[in-house]
Amino acid sequence: MTDVPLPRPRRASPFEGPRQDYLDAFEADVDVFAPRTSGAANDTDPYASVTDWDTEAGARIGVANDTDADAEFDDDAPPTGEPVPAKGAKGRAFTGIAAAAVVTVLAVVVAGQVTKGREDSDVQSQSATDQARDDRDSASRGDGRPAPSVAPLTYEQKINQRYALSAELKGSGKFDAVPGIDKAPGVGQKFTYRVDVEQGLGLDGELFAQAVQKTLNDDRSWAHNGARTFERIYSGKPDFVITLASPGTTADWCAKSGLDTTVDNVSCDSLATERVMINAYRWAQGSETYGDRIHAYRQMLINHEVGHRLRYNHVTCDKDGDLAPVMQQQTKFLDHGGIHCRANPWPYPGS
Repeated sequence: MTDVPLPRPRRASPFEGPRQDYLDAFEADVDVFAPRTSGAANDTDPYASVTDWDTEAGARIGVANDTDADAEFDDDAPPTGEPVPAKGAKGRAFTGIAAAAVVTVLAVVVAGQVTKGREDSDVQSQSATDQARDDRDSASRGDGRPAPSVAPLTYEQKINQRYALSAELKGSGKFDAVPGIDKAPGVGQKFTYRVDVEQGLGLDGELFAQAVQKTLNDDRSWAHNGARTFERIYSGKPDFVITLASPGTTADWCAKSGLDTTVDNVSCDSLATERVMINAYRWAQGSETYGDRIHAYRQMLINHEVGHRLRYNHVTCDKDGDLAPVMQQQTKFLDHGGIHCRANPWPYPGS
């Protein structure tokens, strides 16, 4: 299949604001289905930079027993008026020894019972612990096979996923630039850009930046045949800023250039500013026209809005069954006036 012809970009100063025909495409009373004029874009035309902006405890058991056996009394002895004679030293010693022996035996018995009880308890506790551990090990081992490792998602897997985001979301209006740079891979006319993501969106800003760089430098995109090359920067003055923002914030920035994106919740190139606005709802959810082809839709979204920054205007396909030009408003429609257009994300789709 041959390349889809593109309208010739109109040369204009980057400071003169949005083109009237681009503004007209957002007006209800303009026929956006009019066939495009013939003629292909001249890839050899020089392009200057579009914009220049500033911008535990164990238990202890003790056994104590105090015994006083130093004195004995004979209740049957007659009173003599004299003190009861004390027992001899040997008697006292024997009695003390006997008492001490009894105490010792009792202490040993008690200590033995306590120790045995503790040992029984420890054995039971250890047995329970070992059983629990065995149960856990058995459960983790399952049928003896090792647990599978979970590989991180690839770029292709992530870029083909939809993400939850409300069509009514109005964000903070504050942006963070995605850190890092992506060098321009080609030798054509170089355009520099920065990627900003609105705070609080909950979307993967690095994935978005990666998608932009891959898309723009694809040979089917605006870098076709080495005509252009695109470089992402983090600081300094870029030619433009590709901005991922909530629907509400997108509408605010597009209004600065006289564009109304609230109808159909679309994106825009806010040409009177430095920002190419990508509606985060569309980025997260896609469109009915592309169905499950979420990756292809995201490529189209990037190429379409950057195409406006490169001064390409809206067009439609002329023949039933043809690929829609990338500059057709494919988020809104594929069919028009009895003509069925096929979804196409690329300026130069090739064969």
